[in-house]
Amino acid sequence: MKPVFSAVTVLLGLGLVGCAHLTGSDSEEATESAEPTTQQAPQPPAEESINYADFDQETLYSLLAAEVAAQRGRYDVTLVNYVEAAKSSRDIGVIKRAMRIAQSLNGDNAQLQLANLWLEVEPNNLEAHRIAAIQYVRQKDFDLALYHMEQILAQGEDADFDDLAALSARLPAEDQQQLLKLYRDLAERHPDNREIRYGIALLLKAGGDPQAALEQIEPLLDESEQAPFQPAIILRGDLLYQMGQQQEALDYLRYQSRRFPDNRKLGTLYGRMLIEEEQMQAAEDQFQSLMERFPDVPGLQLSYALVALENGNADAAEENLTQLVEEGHHLDEAHYYLGRLDDEAGQPKEAIEHYSQVTEGAHFLPSLSRATYLRGTTGDLEGALADLRTLRQQNPDLAENLWLIEVNTLLDLDQKADALGAATEALQEYPENARIRYTRAMLFDEMDRIAEAEADLRQIVEAQPDNAVALNALGYILTENTDRLQEARELLERALDLDPQNPAILDSVGWVHYKLGNMAQALDYLRQAYDAFPDPEVAAHYGEALYVNGEEDQARVVWRRALDEHPDDTIIPATLERLGVEQDL
Repeated sequence: MKPVFSAVTVLLGLGLVGCAHLTGSDSEEATESAEPTTQQAPQPPAEESINYADFDQETLYSLLAAEVAAQRGRYDVTLVNYVEAAKSSRDIGVIKRAMRIAQSLNGDNAQLQLANLWLEVEPNNLEAHRIAAIQYVRQKDFDLALYHMEQILAQGEDADFDDLAALSARLPAEDQQQLLKLYRDLAERHPDNREIRYGIALLLKAGGDPQAALEQIEPLLDESEQAPFQPAIILRGDLLYQMGQQQEALDYLRYQSRRFPDNRKLGTLYGRMLIEEEQMQAAEDQFQSLMERFPDVPGLQLSYALVALENGNADAAEENLTQLVEEGHHLDEAHYYLGRLDDEAGQPKEAIEHYSQVTEGAHFLPSLSRATYLRGTTGDLEGALADLRTLRQQNPDLAENLWLIEVNTLLDLDQKADALGAATEALQEYPENARIRYTRAMLFDEMDRIAEAEADLRQIVEAQPDNAVALNALGYILTENTDRLQEARELLERALDLDPQNPAILDSVGWVHYKLGNMAQALDYLRQAYDAFPDPEVAAHYGEALYVNGEEDQARVVWRRALDEHPDDTIIPATLERLGVEQDL
């Protein structure tokens, strides 16, 4: 199958996203999260109350250097100086301030140093013990982590065993097993502690044994208790779903979410499972109920808006997204989806305004891409491309993606010569970028510059032998434009081995077998491709193979169905003309 040549395909992940992102959301926050894509340093938190008159000259110097560095955006230097000031002063205000900065910068080593210092000054401080426990887990020092957890238990407080167990999902299997053994030892010393047993279940789940995890939490699920352990209820629903018992999980969570309507995590998990099972109206109703019950949780309002948008309830989506913008919550997500609404309504000016206010996160590049295209359609292409050039200078880490946006914008505006020039210029700077080189190869193919297209694709395949997309493109181009059919077949079969369910590759393999005269194999692969993805090109290939094989009536059915669904298609009419088949099917 001829490689699809569009901005969505070439950007490989930069295109508009649908509702799938909802399934991975944090229950208490927005429905998705991503690392920032713009170079924006984290801001340190507001200062703790500090009496600078209490400090000696060395400490004052460290504090002054820290604040100057913060004003210049050098928060790493700020942290180093605050840690030194905390050590020299042993002042609680400075320690807390340094800890907040360390946490905002994800400085694990600094957090551990500060937690231990804090405990030297305040040996029973619960927050310091919790931070120390988390950091020791991250360092794989499980004995010390559990020591701090037991110190919290000794004060009769929640030791956050579940949070520490959840961290184990990122650990190697042998470390998970070591932590599990320590938890079981801890459970023997504290047999009535439900959190420890719950933590064991989390560790078993992280280790890939959901059945054992389910058995571990069963004693915690006694419905006769006045105060049942609700985290175990949530985990049971999650485990049932993980084990493939989707309907049982949904029924269980529906019942439990009605039983405990004030448990936001429980209700949100149920809503996310409804999305996963594509029960979108039920999901919309669930998130609307959660949003109304918890009006102070903006993430639920965003979840509701996105499910409503997926269901075609544009008015409700727009109302809630606009409210999020007005209240300053989830601005990037809200502006992105408001931009999509205006875009789909044929209001490019308003869409551009929203897209332009997406400054970071997963939607930054898709917003920029779409805004650039819309500016091009409304007469501001030169300004849009100038802005891309400025962004490339300011954000070198994004330069390759920004080149792709420029190239694809020019392609979408049918300015192929300019797109080719931009791709060539980009490759001079980034010769190893496979996405840009693939884009140029497809341009060469469209311009019938086959040798140059082949050269670009071969360079990709040599660098990335497992790149099924490039293998398929190269094999198909050889099939269509050369007599090197055996070589094309070998390339396409390599691609199929890498991605056996891909309908585009199945179509290409079927087509090369057709060209080779292997009719039975051709029909088998083309039928699989058509069943999976009956677009006009696949229908044209499958219909032609049927027609030549004597199954003329079936071929006409395939062609007619494709033309009914795609009346403006040109591939099938060209096939009919080449075969001498009457156009009136």
